[in-house]
Parts: sequence; C-alpha cells; structure tokens
Amino acid sequence: MQYLYTARDKTGRIKTGGGDFADEKTLAIFLRDQGLLLTKSTAQAQTVEKKSIMEKIPLINRVSLMDKIFFTQNLQVMMKAGVSLSQTLKTLGEQTTNKTLQAALMQIRNGVEAGQPLSRGLTLYPKIFPELYINMVAAGEASGKLEEILGELLLQMKKDHELMSKIKGAMMYPAVIFVVMIAVMVAMMVFIIPNLTSIFTELKAQLPLPTRIVMAISDFLIHQGIWVAILLAVMLVIFRYFTKRTVSGRKYWHGFLLKLPIFGSIIQKINLARFSRTISALLKTDIPIVQSFEITARVVGNFHYQQTILEAAAQVKKGLSITETFVRYPKLYPPVINQMIKVGEETGTLDNILLTIAQFYEEDVENISKNLSSIIEPVLIVFLAGGVGTVAVSVMMPMLDLVNHI
Repeated sequence: MQYLYTARDKTGRIKTGGGDFADEKTLAIFLRDQGLLLTKSTAQAQTVEKKSIMEKIPLINRVSLMDKIFFTQNLQVMMKAGVSLSQTLKTLGEQTTNKTLQAALMQIRNGVEAGQPLSRGLTLYPKIFPELYINMVAAGEASGKLEEILGELLLQMKKDHELMSKIKGAMMYPAVIFVVMIAVMVAMMVFIIPNLTSIFTELKAQLPLPTRIVMAISDFLIHQGIWVAILLAVMLVIFRYFTKRTVSGRKYWHGFLLKLPIFGSIIQKINLARFSRTISALLKTDIPIVQSFEITARVVGNFHYQQTILEAAAQVKKGLSITETFVRYPKLYPPVINQMIKVGEETGTLDNILLTIAQFYEEDVENISKNLSSIIEPVLIVFLAGGVGTVAVSVMMPMLDLVNHI
C-alpha cells in the first residue's frame, strides 16, 4: 500500500514523505528507525491503468537521466518566470514524449491542486525520482528556496551525465574493435576453416598440432555452437543476478572492479566525485548530516563506498568525526580526502570543501577519459592481430608443407 506521511524529528522539525508499506504499523516502525515520530499518514489507492505492450517494456518505458534533466531545467525556468506550479506541471507533462513521465506529472499535478507539496507527489514515483531528488525538493519547499535548490539538482544531474557520457564515449571505439575481433574470429572458424579442412583431408596432409587444434575448435563451434551460446546466456543471467541481487555477489564483484588496472582507479574517482558532490548539495539545503550520508549511500554505485558511508553516518550519530571512519579505508579514501574533510569539519565549511573535492575528481576523470581510448586500442589491436595471426599461421603451415613436397 502506498502511504503519504508527516513525521517529526527529535528537534520538532516536520518531515513529509511516502512509500510502499504493508500497513501503518510497518510505516511507524520504519520512521522510528530513522529517528522520526509518525504524526499523520494517508493511504493512497493504487490506480491500475491499462498499458500498451510497448509501455510494459522496461527499456522503452524507462525515464532516462536526460528526461529528468530537461524536466528539472524547464521546471526551474517556468517557476522563475512566475508560472504556477500546477500550470508548470501540466505544460511539462504535455510536452514530454516519455509516457511514463507524462503520466507521473499528471498525477503529481492532481496532488498539487489538492494542496499537497510537490515533494509529496514525487514520493509516489521512487523509480523516477530518487530519494536525493525528493529530499532536496522538500528542503527547498521548507526553506522557500525551491528555485535555487532545483538549480543545485540540475547541476548535480548534469555533472553525473557528463561524467558517464565521457566514459562511455571513450569506451565506444575500443568496444567496437572488440566486437569486430570476436566477429572476425568466429567467421574464420565457421566459414573459412571448414573449407580448408576438407581440402587437407582430401590431400591426406600431415597436419601440425596448431592446425589440428584450430580445426577442432572450428568443428566444435559448428556442431555445438548453439549450446555454447545458450550456456553463455544462462551463465550471464546467473552472473547478473549474483552481482546485482545478492549482498555477497555485489561485495566481491565491486571489490574486484576496484582492483582492476586503470578501470579501478576510474571507478574510485567517479564514486568519490559523486559522494562529495551529493553530500555538498544536501548540506547546502540544511538537510542533517546523518540523513545526508544515508541518502548519499544510496546514490553512489559501489557496494564498498555504500557501506563505509553508512558506517560514517553511524559514527556521526555517536558524536564522532567522519574521518574516524574513512581513515580506516585508505584504499577507498586517499589521505588527502581525509585531511580536507577534517579541515571542513573543524572550520564549518564541509559543504564547500566537498564541492572542491568533487570538482577535482570530475576533472581528473575527464582527463583520464580523453586518453582512455589511446591506452586500450593498442592492446585490443594486438589481441586482434594475435588471434587472426595464430589462425592464419596454423593454416599456412600445412600448405607450405604440401608445397615443399611437390
């Protein structure tokens, strides 16, 4: 059941939100664990709408980061222009081509017209608007600085998009080379080698070991290739489930990724940049530091960063400093990070210090991404040449032997 709730923290500050809970008692227990006291809750009726087949396909129906960037940007611009929130949501809902976002905005608009704050409407769509987004909007509404907060959110999302786009762009060409390499090898094994095998068989040629190995692989792919493909597909599904859905799987896989040459360093810097910018943005909106850390833990992608950030939040609850946790994980948080955070805690400028850290790592990732292709391409080309060369040599060896015996 979807619930909208109002709660108070220990200082008496009112907080609103929503989510899926079995009943009101479950909601109250959840809020109590967050240090909040439930004061009011409203159960929302679940509306079931008929969807087309296309709308049921997740990848087609997904609201992308760019969709959210355009929405947030236009929302900020229209609010600055003095357009009412209800009219803004109506206009943006009509303009967007994404059916999922369109339906969400129309429903949120209905809530706004009924007197609900925007943040409460956003809580009904956690798959579209993450916790970070909802909490920052709620903070903007509470402080009367929603336009300013939307600007912070917009910057946060744009930086995240730029960072990932640069990495994906840098990996595109090496990925194409890798696919071509696999395609060439499979084509040689399936179409070229069998013809040569029949020729060598007719000539009763004595085949060297490398040639026999290549021909055995070719024969296996031709007769058992479909089963190999099915097995690989099943293994991929199991692997994705293990690394996405299980705690132990995520722990070991994310740890392995951090240890990879080149890529491990990039993953570390992306997580540090995302952690620093998110915490900085949340602190600027006066969201309590413990809550800011708990939200950020759900924003960073790597399991080990999530755990250490939650551990730091628990330490802060006890009155200890952030760096007392981070200093125990030097491979995740370099000493310079701990020193800068310590200075920020002592001087009361933690939000600005973290923003500086975020900018540093974002620039670092950008510089690395520019050179990433030039580092990976030669390695892949060597593998491509080595693979094709090995097959070519194994085929040429018996041919040369036949020529020598003529």
